[in-house]
Amino acid sequence: MQEIARLFHSPHHLLVFDAAARHLSFTKAARELNVSQPAVSLAIKQFETALGLPVFVRHHRAIELTDAGAALAEEVSQALTRIVRTARALRRRQDRGHVTLSVSTAFANYWMVPRLGRFHADHPDIELRLQTTDKDLDLYEEGLHLGVRRGTGGWADVDGERIAPEVLFPVASPKLTAYLRGIRTVGDMTHARLIHLEEPFRPRPTWRDWFAALGQSYTDRGEGLRLNDYALVIQAAMAGEGIALGWRHVLTGLIEQRLLMPVHGWEWRSDQGFYLVWPKEAPLPETARAVRDWIIAVAREAE
Repeated sequence: MQEIARLFHSPHHLLVFDAAARHLSFTKAARELNVSQPAVSLAIKQFETALGLPVFVRHHRAIELTDAGAALAEEVSQALTRIVRTARALRRRQDRGHVTLSVSTAFANYWMVPRLGRFHADHPDIELRLQTTDKDLDLYEEGLHLGVRRGTGGWADVDGERIAPEVLFPVASPKLTAYLRGIRTVGDMTHARLIHLEEPFRPRPTWRDWFAALGQSYTDRGEGLRLNDYALVIQAAMAGEGIALGWRHVLTGLIEQRLLMPVHGWEWRSDQGFYLVWPKEAPLPETARAVRDWIIAVAREAE
């Protein structure tokens, strides 16, 4: 591959060129590559010298690709994408004994962790790694095998199987039994001590949604405890800080342990569900298929 060094001065310059072409900014490319802006500018100058033609037009505060630069940028981007995909496929093939599952903190704590003993008994040779996240990640881009998403299915980037319907009802600590005696109707709930989930990246049902589903008007005046992670919401509810909206598939174990209790029988079954998903673009290794099938079977038992 001596011609690559002759044409481009250094293979590293291809990465610098790709970043600069995508961002149309030497500064943003430098930030992505964790180098200085002058280093990017010098690399592009050396790249153009070796190539024998300009790939960028420099303006006072901006750059743009020349026609030659645009043609080359498309080819470099496609080639680097193919290299990354191949490397990921090889890494997945190498990691036959380890499977990554991307889930929320609450799902990890209250659904998966209580079942890990059973999983290890059924699959002692598989290393399952839980990766908690506050957003729905691109499994293929992140090199993950499996994930859990809320929605209605039919995503473009993943295949999936529904593992639980979305069933929501108010829950509270048994410590609040005396306080809850004063709540007799759904209307009474509008004045109760409510705990609110305010996730920054994923749409999640609110108390207003729950009240509307049960035919009750509700105005959120900004009162009550507000938390950005559902695991924190559940912890606060168990501590007696108020009433939380509970997802049935996550909280069944806590209710059985009497750490939480439903507030009356006011359930709302939405049109959403929770799905175990996996990338469409990459075949799952045998170990990941085993984990997938195990989670689906256990979830069906729970339902």
